[in-house]
Amino acid sequence: MMFTRTALFCLTALALIPAHADEIWLVTGLDTPFKTLSHKTLENIFLRKTLLNEDGSSWIPLNLNPEHPVRQAFSEALFHRRAEALEPYWNEQYFHGLTPPYVVASEEAMLRFVSGTRGAIGYVLPCHSDARVQVVFKLPVRDDLKGQCGK
Repeated sequence: MMFTRTALFCLTALALIPAHADEIWLVTGLDTPFKTLSHKTLENIFLRKTLLNEDGSSWIPLNLNPEHPVRQAFSEALFHRRAEALEPYWNEQYFHGLTPPYVVASEEAMLRFVSGTRGAIGYVLPCHSDARVQVVFKLPVRDDLKGQCGK
């Protein structure tokens, strides 16, 4: 009887914890000296307008593929544009020698790359984040991405 009450209490408590799917967390490796970054700094990093961080290391921004719902929400929240709307920008930048951020296949791939590569920065839903990375910014999003947490 005591076990049942304890289990019921734990399940009820877990149900009250928000999934935070109304945020996307920007993450870097644990060895990155920066604990927080501003919205404008992140925009410049992901548009490759800022190539080096304060300690002289190169920023290596990562993206999910353009059709991914988290990528779409990220682009709309950070740039106020859909991912495909940035294509003309990247076509122009290409002629100046700048390429868009690397694209990884999944949030797990994002976590692996970020945790193992100095200067790498990416984004994941809070439900996919873990102890391999540190959160440097919490980006509020309008989309409900809770359905992506089980994937």
